[in-house]
Amino acid sequence: MNANTSSELEQARLYLQQTRSYIVGATKGLSEAQWNFRPAPDSWSIAETLDHIVTIQEFVLGPVRTQLAETPPSAPSPDYERVDAIVITRFPVRLNKFKAPEAVQPAGHCAPAEATGRLLRNYELLTEYLESTPDLRRHRRESPPLKAVSNGEFETMDGYQWVLAAAAHTERHAKQILEIKADPGFSAE
Repeated sequence: MNANTSSELEQARLYLQQTRSYIVGATKGLSEAQWNFRPAPDSWSIAETLDHIVTIQEFVLGPVRTQLAETPPSAPSPDYERVDAIVITRFPVRLNKFKAPEAVQPAGHCAPAEATGRLLRNYELLTEYLESTPDLRRHRRESPPLKAVSNGEFETMDGYQWVLAAAAHTERHAKQILEIKADPGFSAE
């Protein structure tokens, strides 16, 4: 399997569209107080959560994409369908919490309009990467998130799975934003 199949492309396109709509809907029309509200002193605000989402997307579009391109092509993993399913079904689940590595912690300096603009641009770039890279399945790199959610059963993801993971990560944190908005202390205005 050298090329991404049309059904895989359609699945990833749809997942990107769904998670983009999900995060845009979750962050639409918020006041400055709502953007910056923290349910607890050690939790992230919506602005920080969005900053983190954008940082992860840019990590996938930058260093991960470069490292994938530099790895020699190999046969697709025999378990690629299982890993696809883990990425889509387990990454977004918020029952298990993981501390983000220091490098992808929210920087706190990104205005909501800027973060939203970067988010939308990143979705365009992820879609372009998906559609313009025919051998995404043939390049893999280590994935600490996959290793964590699969309890070490799987350790690497291919390029296609990294695109899915960027979308799944956004879904995970869109749910976090909805949790923040449901907090009793969250302002109605």
